Amino acid sequence: MARVILDPVAHPDAVLGDFSTPNPLVTFRKEDVAFIYGTKWKQRYFTRRGDDYFVFPAQWDIEAKTWRRYYVEPGTDWWAEHYPADQMQRPTGPLCDGCHSVNYDIKTKKVTEWNVGCEKCHGAGSLHVQNPIASTIVNPAKLQGERADDVCLQCHTQGQPRTKPLDGVYYDWPVGYQPGDRLSDVWMLEEHQLGKETFTHWPDGNAHKNRMQGNDYVQSQMSVKGVRCYGCHDVHGTKYEADLRLPGNAICMECHGPQRQAGPPGTLEQHTQHKADSEGSKCIACHMPQIARTIANVNVRSHTFKFISPTTTEQSGVPNPCTACHKDRTPQWASDALKKWPGVSTWRVGG
Repeated sequence: MARVILDPVAHPDAVLGDFSTPNPLVTFRKEDVAFIYGTKWKQRYFTRRGDDYFVFPAQWDIEAKTWRRYYVEPGTDWWAEHYPADQMQRPTGPLCDGCHSVNYDIKTKKVTEWNVGCEKCHGAGSLHVQNPIASTIVNPAKLQGERADDVCLQCHTQGQPRTKPLDGVYYDWPVGYQPGDRLSDVWMLEEHQLGKETFTHWPDGNAHKNRMQGNDYVQSQMSVKGVRCYGCHDVHGTKYEADLRLPGNAICMECHGPQRQAGPPGTLEQHTQHKADSEGSKCIACHMPQIARTIANVNVRSHTFKFISPTTTEQSGVPNPCTACHKDRTPQWASDALKKWPGVSTWRVGG
């Protein structure tokens, strides 16, 4: 389960921001923080006012170990125009808490528990406690088609409710969705316009920002072929990065080995033209480049699984995995190199 939100009193070691050195961005004290959010890429700080929580206007960049401003600018997230410019008038209830809690009640503003607990993915569990059989609980692995992925997409997508506002409030999460439902009945994904770079998308349709794994995934061949999120990830936790079921290339090679229809044929080095133990021979290096921004220059991985050609970079500015690694080279250099690779179609490489 995701433990993104933590109480700093119960978990003082989880506070990563430097509160000991004065900084003009930090207009609050550690003692003012009711919750901390995030321990991997960024850490934000919530305070409670009345029965709502609000995010302080400074966040800690964990990788760079520095403070950065936190503020959703007008013209970025769709909901910004519906809320005051003052950060302390943008409550987390309608904007965050629906995904970072279980059973957030929009009337009482109370939750069953903070973070992603069992009922977030398996639905109401009281009947299952009374009668613990398969028919009294939702098992996402047994849901048909997209409804299995919808359990994940309820939070791992950028979108808008189909009905807004609700009782005068604009929510940035799918109010009313329960595991087993069809998510698209209450939630629509942010549209992308091919050829245009926006806050949410690159010109080719790849996600431009974090929390859009689902937006990427639904347009992928993996989704078309019926591969579900749980095919790669185990949300109950593993010892591997991103809760993968298997480490590194092993998770990909379950289906994409040389003896399988999905291929590719030949050895790993033949396919990647890099040494087997190098970064360039990691499947994710080329098929899941880090192009979705989470904070400053820290990016998370794409989930379309498409190889982004250097020609696409030249034509529309979408970062490609070749020059993202070979930073001293140009897209044209990468295109020329790819044309010399055995088995690579020059039509696909372009240029």
